[in-house]
Amino acid sequence: MNYERKNSFKRIFKKLPTEKQEKVLDAIQALITFYESGVKAEGLGLKYLLDEVWEIRASLKDGILFSLTGDTVAFLFVGNHDDISKYLKNL
Repeated sequence: MNYERKNSFKRIFKKLPTEKQEKVLDAIQALITFYESGVKAEGLGLKYLLDEVWEIRASLKDGILFSLTGDTVAFLFVGNHDDISKYLKNL
């Protein structure tokens, strides 16, 4: 499996407070562990949204959007529910 961070994700990630960045990185690591070992971490909150877009939870308020195409996971966006809804409307 290949993993990449799109520019949209990188821009938002850099602006997050350190505490949120750590939660995002923990959630990404849990997703990678799931894909590599098949063991799903409790609280990952993996959810299919549309087309090739999926979401995992970074916290109760924040989610991470990613696309799954073939053997590539591309992290697209991170934000709260409202931010994610706006992002999805613009796809």
